[in-house]
Amino acid sequence: MTELLEQALEAILRAPPRIQDEIAKFMLDMIDDGEDREIPAEHLAAVLEGEGQAARGEFATDEQVAAAFRTFDR
Repeated sequence: MTELLEQALEAILRAPPRIQDEIAKFMLDMIDDGEDREIPAEHLAAVLEGEGQAARGEFATDEQVAAAFRTFDR
């Protein structure tokens, strides 16, 4: 185990159970078997638009990202 991973795990263990579960879901998702996932039809247009924006270098500003994250604190 790397030192950084060990630090991250120690921090996760100090988090509330709800946060631990969210992080665990994310971690398991990240180490999925590597197979491509099917994008639900209702999300396909948004995913393709996002890929196009990334290809064009159209990224959110730091201020836009901060504003989006503030909506999670409500």
